[in-house]
Amino acid sequence: MQAYFLRLDGVRSQTISVLLLFSFLTLPNLARPAAAWSFSGASKAGQLAVAPASISFGNVPVGTNQTASVVLTNSGGSDLTITAASVSNSAFALSALAYPVTLAAGQTVSCTVMFAPQVGGSTSGNVTVAFTTQSSSGGRKPRSSAIASSVAVSVSGSGATAAQLAANPASLSFGNVPVGSTQTVTQMLTNSGGTSLTVSQATVAGAGFGVTGLSLPMSLSAGQSTTFTVKFTPPSRGSLSGNLSLSSDGSNPNLTVALAGTGILSAGTLSPNPSSLSFGSVAQGNSQTLSETLTNSGASSVTITQANLSGSGFTISSLALPLTLNAGQSTSFTVLFTPQSSGSVSGNLAIVSDASNSTLNLSLSGTGATPATLAANPTSLSFGNVASASSKTLSQTLINSGGSALTISQIVPSGTGFSFTGINPPVTLSAGQSFTFNVTFTPAAAGTVSGSLSITSDASNPNLAIPMSATGIAPGQLALGPTSLGFGNVTVGTSLAKSGTLTATGASVTVSSASVTSPEFALGGISLPITIAAGTSAPFTVTFAPQASGTTSANLTFASNASTTPTVQSLSGSGTAPVAHSVALNWNASTSTNVVGYNVYRGTISGGPYAQLNTALNAGTNDTDTAVQSGHTYYYVVTAVDSSGSESVFSSQVQAAIP
Repeated sequence: MQAYFLRLDGVRSQTISVLLLFSFLTLPNLARPAAAWSFSGASKAGQLAVAPASISFGNVPVGTNQTASVVLTNSGGSDLTITAASVSNSAFALSALAYPVTLAAGQTVSCTVMFAPQVGGSTSGNVTVAFTTQSSSGGRKPRSSAIASSVAVSVSGSGATAAQLAANPASLSFGNVPVGSTQTVTQMLTNSGGTSLTVSQATVAGAGFGVTGLSLPMSLSAGQSTTFTVKFTPPSRGSLSGNLSLSSDGSNPNLTVALAGTGILSAGTLSPNPSSLSFGSVAQGNSQTLSETLTNSGASSVTITQANLSGSGFTISSLALPLTLNAGQSTSFTVLFTPQSSGSVSGNLAIVSDASNSTLNLSLSGTGATPATLAANPTSLSFGNVASASSKTLSQTLINSGGSALTISQIVPSGTGFSFTGINPPVTLSAGQSFTFNVTFTPAAAGTVSGSLSITSDASNPNLAIPMSATGIAPGQLALGPTSLGFGNVTVGTSLAKSGTLTATGASVTVSSASVTSPEFALGGISLPITIAAGTSAPFTVTFAPQASGTTSANLTFASNASTTPTVQSLSGSGTAPVAHSVALNWNASTSTNVVGYNVYRGTISGGPYAQLNTALNAGTNDTDTAVQSGHTYYYVVTAVDSSGSESVFSSQVQAAIP
């Protein structure tokens, strides 16, 4: 409080005290009226403050309510009066005040705002509080007047529908389930309300029904779902029903899901053996058959009603329909493939039944091939002249020149002296394959013989004949020239060879082997066996190499198919002791100075090369070579060596022939 002292002109001096009610005062400009000074002042108006300024109620179940406290405060400097309150949304309400309510400066009053949703969903509004304040006019005689004002509180909230448990699907049907087996389905539970709920119990009624994967108690917030499994294991045949009862604290505390299923005996199953049929390559015009077996591997009977074939050339037989197979029973039938053209063919056999596999498909395949044809190479066999008591063999090749396999079942030769080796029917030849064997003619007597080789097969030409011809002739004669060989005296350690000939007359002769009774004689110049044509000769050599002194005789025997066999040549020779020979060598002394000796060299070819004979220098001008052999010629040269070891060139060559 401040005191101001004023002096008024023309008036007796007086002190005036003025109490100011405002916390801030602005002094007016002081003017000097002619008569007197004037002063005016006013209090701060009352003001209504609301706390809180807004209210959010969140989720409130429909049909219930929730309240919030509101504090109204006079934050002004003078009294105010609350006269009324209004709400813009009927879901909200302000608790009644005993209007009018006067609040002095700084005074408060509390009231309640309530949210009571009638429907689900978000909503908002305003609570408006009206009040009045007093205002004073200036002058010597102040006058007051009422000023109306209002404040608003924003409010919001969501109406939440009550929690409710829903099942999807609403009922469960398991259909037909074999007795003893289990069928499962998935069940979903959803909280379709606006508030959370708790599932506390699940009870299953009905034989064979059960629940897995559901752990209770379980809480579900608004909109939340959970899944679990319901199973059905029928204990017996027939229709069965039950229910799944679910207890919760939702608006529908007891939810029931109906359960239904039918127990049936296990359906039969058709099992094929084999599961597919491959006929391979079949010649056009021929048929290939394969067997198929169907077995009911189930526990109840199966009735086969249809067998539908597709694919060119396939047919079935021995399957009379309809056909009922009891559990474990089998039936067999035949499928045939008769290709109509060349090339690969595929098809299908569909077995229709009331089995669990109601349509059983068996794949079919085969290849149509051009017919097999047996060909011979050569187409005939001519053995020519064959001497009696001997034989001649020719090669024969059989070829499958068709497009499918064939089987040779029999080979029969006709004609005296013909036979075959190297093939043993039955023999199967695939397309393009060949087989080579031998046919032999052994004449029993002289004369012309004809016959054939008859070959039986399943080719398109089932009987193939190969003509054969030959002439049996008298056996040839083998002449030996000379009939004896004399080698005379041969020095031991040396050898002497002489020639001979074998001559065939009358017919060709085959010389198969030869043997000598003494190891000092050896046969050469001929490779055995050898066939000598009639009128021709074959040369050979016999070498005598005595191992010791003395006379040796032996026989050279030739084995052949000649009428005169064996053919023997007598051999004789004498081994003589070798004569000791030597060569005396003399040369002229070198005219060079400082010569200290000579080296002697020998060769077996004129002009060398030469080999040194002496191991030490020969100081003289002569030497003797005792290492010579009879019948050989040797060539000699000499060199001179001086004291420094230098050696001269070769001397002129001399020759010595040993008798």
